[in-house]
Amino acid sequence: MTRQADIVVAAVGVAHLLTADMVRPGAAVIDVGVSRTDDGLVGDVHPDVWELAGHVSPNPGGVGPLTRAFLLTNVVELAERR
Repeated sequence: MTRQADIVVAAVGVAHLLTADMVRPGAAVIDVGVSRTDDGLVGDVHPDVWELAGHVSPNPGGVGPLTRAFLLTNVVELAERR
């Protein structure tokens, strides 16, 4: 199914689970999952996907800062309501 998608979000938490044979050429790939390996922190997207995809958000360093920003925004909004 992922091979037919224009946008793929990998958010499983399994190192390098999503490989190039699972992605359509030119697709946008968003790597959300993160795992600790002997090589350090890695995302769900295997490095070979970068050669094939049109765009890949890196992980670590991709959506993590956005996640924290939205979390902080939600905390502030909740505090203001009280």
